[in-house]
Amino acid sequence: MIHSNAIVDLTMTSVAERHSLKGPTPPRTIGFITASAIVIANIIGTGIFTSLGFQLADIQSGFALLMLWIVGGITALCGAICYGELSATLPRSGGEYHFLSEIYHPAVGFMAGFVSATVGFAAPIALAAMAFGKYFRGVFDFGSPVVLSFVLVWVVALFHFGNLRLGSAFQNLWTIVKLLLISVLIGAGFLVEQKQAITFLPRPGDTMSIFSGAFAVALVYVMYSYSGWNASTYIIGEVKDPERNVPRSLFAGTIVVIAAYVLLNAVFLMTTPMPEMRGRIEIGLIAGKHIFGADGGRIVGALICLGLVSTISSMTWIGPRVTMSMGEDHWLLRLLGQKNSQGVPTNAMIVQLLIVSLLLLTRSFESVVQYTQFSLLICSLLAVLGVVVLRVKRPNIVRPYRVWLYPLPPLVFAAITFWMMIYLLCSKTMESLAGLGTAVVGFALYFCAGKSLRRSA
Repeated sequence: MIHSNAIVDLTMTSVAERHSLKGPTPPRTIGFITASAIVIANIIGTGIFTSLGFQLADIQSGFALLMLWIVGGITALCGAICYGELSATLPRSGGEYHFLSEIYHPAVGFMAGFVSATVGFAAPIALAAMAFGKYFRGVFDFGSPVVLSFVLVWVVALFHFGNLRLGSAFQNLWTIVKLLLISVLIGAGFLVEQKQAITFLPRPGDTMSIFSGAFAVALVYVMYSYSGWNASTYIIGEVKDPERNVPRSLFAGTIVVIAAYVLLNAVFLMTTPMPEMRGRIEIGLIAGKHIFGADGGRIVGALICLGLVSTISSMTWIGPRVTMSMGEDHWLLRLLGQKNSQGVPTNAMIVQLLIVSLLLLTRSFESVVQYTQFSLLICSLLAVLGVVVLRVKRPNIVRPYRVWLYPLPPLVFAAITFWMMIYLLCSKTMESLAGLGTAVVGFALYFCAGKSLRRSA
């Protein structure tokens, strides 16, 4: 439900028309546990099993490598705390699309929604599905990776087409499986007798390396691995007691992932020689051989296959909610705002599936993922700074939850994000400009789409 003090757009249809587009209101069936599971599942994906090899190209210090994941975790936690205040103050599904529309202008929100709908969810789903196909083929020597990717994406979607309770149970099950598998990997890694000669304590020169350009660029890969810390804000309309449960789920889910990421990377570094991992993508498979023995790669590959199911499930659930919110507000996209009798945005889900399928067919989604992070950083930065803007513009609005230690979290998040974006723009200029271009296209589409629907004042 939109807050009573929502911003009024300039080109409007009637309030009655707007509500007629919404259709049945989805039941609030998601509790704190499921919301936290969605955050955890949406964060933990392919990044944790692939990004260490890229970091080792320029950084070999154990202290600096773990600090990457700690700094990235602190940044994600600061963002989660800020999104907690926004979700409690402006409780409606849609994530950045809804927040930026309310705080700045509907055009800014539409831009964020366009980024989320086109690359924010579809590209990671396609990447995770393709990784599943390759891992499955490598472990079981069965089937085509492309066919396996399609089968997984559509089977997962079927669970979410049915009803919210089934999707909730499905999500909780696979998130538990993923956490158990990571726990087994961490536990087994610490039990390995032959450890590498590495220390995680700072050595001379380590502190300076944290402020280097190499650290900033490596942090971009880390933040990609942490992306998803804002997941439950996209489904606020389906969460019970959202003013309380959404902020709690953002905080709890992010804390769990920070602990898992730091411990898992410590295990990788303790058990596996750095030269074997440097520049390699299949870090999990390589480390698995050192942890479990000759057949370790196949075991870890199977574990990653199972974990990717949870990642695809969470993004399949969340992504269409953004498109649904856009369809509720913009008459040209009204078909995407329609829901079935169970409150599931079926049309929006079909559109996302078609985009994912196209990426899988063309196999060109890797280049899309390269610029995804820059465009997503723009949206999350504007949202976090929106906490400050909203406090200045609307100091009297009801805030059931407030950012702890304000204004420190938004300032920390903004400083680290600016730092990453500058170095990313310098080192990955074409990808960064492509991400910026995606945002510009979103703006252009908003103004080309015609009138947007009135928000209640």
